[in-house]
Amino acid sequence: MAGVPCPYCYHRIDDSALAFQCTGVGAPGVEGCRRAPDPERARHTGFVGDVHPTFVPPRSLRSATQADCPHCHGRTGVRACPVCHTPLPTTFVGSRSPLVGMVGGKGAGKTVYLTVLHHQLRTVVRRRFDADVRLVGDRQGGETSTEEYLARYQRALFEDGELFESTPAARESRKEPLVVEWRSPRRGLLGRTSLRTTILSFYDTAGEDLTSQESVHTQAYLGSADGMIVLLDPWHLPGVRDRLDVPDAAVTGADGPLDVLMRVTELLRATGGVKAHRPVTTPIAVAFAKMDALFPILGTSDPIFAPVRPGAGYDDEAGEAVHEYVASLLHRFDADDVDAHLRLNYRTFRYFAVSALGAPPDYKVKQVDPGGVQPFRVEEPLLWLLHRLGVVDRSRP
Repeated sequence: MAGVPCPYCYHRIDDSALAFQCTGVGAPGVEGCRRAPDPERARHTGFVGDVHPTFVPPRSLRSATQADCPHCHGRTGVRACPVCHTPLPTTFVGSRSPLVGMVGGKGAGKTVYLTVLHHQLRTVVRRRFDADVRLVGDRQGGETSTEEYLARYQRALFEDGELFESTPAARESRKEPLVVEWRSPRRGLLGRTSLRTTILSFYDTAGEDLTSQESVHTQAYLGSADGMIVLLDPWHLPGVRDRLDVPDAAVTGADGPLDVLMRVTELLRATGGVKAHRPVTTPIAVAFAKMDALFPILGTSDPIFAPVRPGAGYDDEAGEAVHEYVASLLHRFDADDVDAHLRLNYRTFRYFAVSALGAPPDYKVKQVDPGGVQPFRVEEPLLWLLHRLGVVDRSRP
């Protein structure tokens, strides 16, 4: 696909021909531009706050690092997406900017997973890869900032031990995506070390958005994705609930994993123009969430409980072992149709077993286990995709 995806509106853009946003500081003797709603930003991202105007410079200045606002003539170096007018990170130009999508069925726990994943990226994963991981972007929905939005969710989980409500459908209350900048050192062939920058964008799409062709935002997101995490609820597998006493309050939504996957496949084929006789080329990480509920019927020596190899890399051998193990569980739980669908529709896919909380919560009162949040392999689907996309190296023995 030509260009790089804007991490906010998902349109492919030329990062050498970006727009600029005024800073509100006019030239000497000229009043600076005032903040006002931007219709284009509202239309493409749902953001309705007041912002300074965005402008596209003359073609001769599009590759410049600064430009003068045509209204107040103030100099600005703030780059913005020419489509949605959202300010972009300073490292966006020339960076590797894969768009990693995340979707799943209703009740799969996407918001909890995304909140815990971000916490892991900022702590465990950052230290493991000697990386600088930070949020970028100036707003998140109706919150003061993206950081405040996430801090509220993380405080609920990690400090108060409380679950939160499911994500509203995009057509009712669309949030801006979670955009993260990842900077890590990379040693070249001659031993020289350089910094590698990657911009990651996660959009917490509601399960209902997969069932409606009206969700244009979700379709644009999927169509621009370089890699996809599909979060599935294992409690909807045919054989699981026969072996476990799953509380009714824990099972929400009527769609099983195969239903969700078929909708994702149809959307990826439609948005990517993939013909029926060809496989979807977008690499897909199929992550079964809430695996803590299955721990009592799994063996402690099974591959998903093997320790992660330390070091700044993705352990591909261990990942392949988990993939084969989860595939065997699908056959064991009478869900081999899930495996058949993926094998016959995707060129590249891998299974993962994850748990954001690490132990079953009390779903009736929406409380986390008294032992607190204990993330279980939540970062591995993302690390595999980053490895596939050339951002993360393969770990060495």
